[in-house]
Amino acid sequence: MAESLEALSTMLNDLNSVSQRIGLKINMDKTKIMFNVHVTPMPVVVRSTKLEVVDEYVYLGQIVRLGKSNFDQEVNRRIQLGWVTFGKLRRIFSSGIPQNLKTRLYNQCVLPVMTYGTKMWSFTTGRMRKLNVAQRAMERAMLGVSLRDKLRNEGIRSRTRVTDIAQPISKLKWQWAGHISRRTDNRWGRKVFEWQPRTDRRSVGRP
Repeated sequence: MAESLEALSTMLNDLNSVSQRIGLKINMDKTKIMFNVHVTPMPVVVRSTKLEVVDEYVYLGQIVRLGKSNFDQEVNRRIQLGWVTFGKLRRIFSSGIPQNLKTRLYNQCVLPVMTYGTKMWSFTTGRMRKLNVAQRAMERAMLGVSLRDKLRNEGIRSRTRVTDIAQPISKLKWQWAGHISRRTDNRWGRKVFEWQPRTDRRSVGRP
């Protein structure tokens, strides 16, 4: 992060010089630049290469967008990735192995994919509902039933015994909140937690 284009260029070129001295090289294809709404986008050049300016990108497994709510898009992305993982294990889920083994596999392999990064999300009823609907669909697929069978959700859960997706999400958020509150350094997590805008009012949700 930089407060000006000049500062950003200096930081990047310094990073490039130091990296080269110890035998490392910045991957220019993976290096992206984002500007907030208060800055006019300008070209940034490092090693004679103009870096790509983007509105969003995936960083540490999550979509990053400046000045825009990315939670709905990230919820959809997490659900999609959850289905990809579920699909890779579908042969096991549809096999005749005991249900307790399927449940353990789901809780250890699929659920972490769907809940990754949720500790920093701003949740609404609609977003949680999307995750619940996706989990119910996976449970039906695991049991080999469909909506046409008109089985109650409680009955399906009693058979699959998978962990409700809301539980790990709540646990992760409380753990993260405790971690940030205990910090005494000046890192970004603490800064964002205590940040106050110039208007002295913060909107509901994550900073």
